[in-house]
Amino acid sequence: MANLNITAQDQNTYDAIVIGSGISGGWAAKELCDKGLKTLVLERGREVKHIQDYPTTTKRPWEMPYRGRMPESAEEANPIVNRCYAYDQYTKHFFVEDDKHPYVQEKPFDWIRGYQTGGKSLIWARQTQRWSDYEFEAPARDGFAVDWPIRHKDLAPWYSHVEKFVGISGNRDGIKNLPDSEVLPPFELNCLEKHIQQKVKESYDDRQVIIGRCAHLTEPQEIHLQQGRGQCQARHYCYRGCPYGGYFSSNSSTLPWAAKTGNMTLRPHSVAHSIIYDEQDGRATGVRVIDAETNESIEYFARIIFVNAAALNTNLLLLNSTSSRFPNGLGNDNDLLGRYVAFHNYRGSMLASFDGFEDQYYYGRRPTTAFMPSFRNVFRQETDFLRGYMVAFSASRQSWQRGMLQEGFGTDWKEGLSEPGPWQVYMMMQGETVPQYENHVRLSDTEKDAWGIPQLVVSVDYTENDEAVLKDFLEQGSEILEKSGCTDIRTMDSGQAPGLDIHEMGGVRMGHDPKTSLLNKWNQLHVCKNVFVTDGACMTSVGNQNPSLTFMALTVRAVDHATKEINRQNL
Repeated sequence: MANLNITAQDQNTYDAIVIGSGISGGWAAKELCDKGLKTLVLERGREVKHIQDYPTTTKRPWEMPYRGRMPESAEEANPIVNRCYAYDQYTKHFFVEDDKHPYVQEKPFDWIRGYQTGGKSLIWARQTQRWSDYEFEAPARDGFAVDWPIRHKDLAPWYSHVEKFVGISGNRDGIKNLPDSEVLPPFELNCLEKHIQQKVKESYDDRQVIIGRCAHLTEPQEIHLQQGRGQCQARHYCYRGCPYGGYFSSNSSTLPWAAKTGNMTLRPHSVAHSIIYDEQDGRATGVRVIDAETNESIEYFARIIFVNAAALNTNLLLLNSTSSRFPNGLGNDNDLLGRYVAFHNYRGSMLASFDGFEDQYYYGRRPTTAFMPSFRNVFRQETDFLRGYMVAFSASRQSWQRGMLQEGFGTDWKEGLSEPGPWQVYMMMQGETVPQYENHVRLSDTEKDAWGIPQLVVSVDYTENDEAVLKDFLEQGSEILEKSGCTDIRTMDSGQAPGLDIHEMGGVRMGHDPKTSLLNKWNQLHVCKNVFVTDGACMTSVGNQNPSLTFMALTVRAVDHATKEINRQNL
């Protein structure tokens, strides 16, 4: 008699499966486990445990080869990831090296990834702003993309739920197009930033400078202490992993919280191959996984599935989830899966000098900057381009500038290096790009990865609208700095490829109509209701705010709906 393992499916069955353990996946796990669901979290990378797996978090420059810089050979071998601002010898273990996870660039695209427990939540920039109705209503108002099926009021309670748990430092600024968050005490602008803030107030009616809201604990509350997190030390070594839990990551917050419930099973080294669809039941039944270390194919089963693999990998997974019912990818009846991928335009920046405040300085490495919410095309169309941009800037004094510019040698010269140099201002844009049908991802017909899964083909580019937004920022930013008394203003267009912003979104967009969108207002696939997508892939448009807070709020809202539907026997 054959030895059949007829209990295998039972052993591999859970109430819920979450694919991905990053910012949104960690939240899905926490909320599902809190609600009593036995939850399997699949992570394609290695396990990274809070504190013990942050090997460089307290390292000093002299303790690192090359003082933390990457050797030239490594830079040449990994040109894509090497362009990321947060990538160096202190952080390289949290990034994907180019040659180990290839993809096809039909058009140049710098795909920055972090494959480990916590994903990119370990290396994100931690800026958190809510969306307003001016973002949710923009596609319908301006005639691009499709109408969002939700508005700020639908997300407001979930924004609050997330913000209180995460811990957001900042002010309640009372700005119509940047709704207030639940906040902890803010970091402070320095003297020159306050000066620019005042000059902007005097010079413009439509612009307001604020301190950036960021996911850092300036005054931990009881809920944060329960997570085992402590106050931010303003070291700004965040990308190495924070041993204090001072900034929010899945590793320090949501995943340990989920684990404490006893309801979470975390499986690292699990590359999601495809979602299994049952033709007779008309629903997804599980996930097919390739073990990254053994290449073994394993199937796991659950009542509901949350796809949080990060935007482009979520698109890849759904495109690869084919069946007789869905030959072009799960839920892809309209052939729009992978279409309308968008991102944030980071190409514009500028440097300026300022003569003054030579008797003032600042302390610590503040983990945020000054921000100016979008002031273009907010309340009405007023330019020859669609949408707008946020502005971020910071003022600083650098002693190394004196080392480069100060003549001399010996003791006096070295002691002079301890004196701060002149004030400089760095300003940058975060521009909204308008989703385009042509900007898409698809599966390669010929190239496969190490686990036999088709590689992703990325075909995403800038448009004339993006160029116009860039031009406006460079003009307006220069004007702001000039009116603030800055000199030697130097504008720059980095010319960088899309992707380096690390804010890729779309491809599985939300909407009212199954003919023009993939997901409904609850982030369910229109035609496969027990599959939820709540990472960046779900975004209908990209706004100009940093997106992670919205991903998190969408996730907890979707989990709340899913569990209620389970209780009603609808899922």
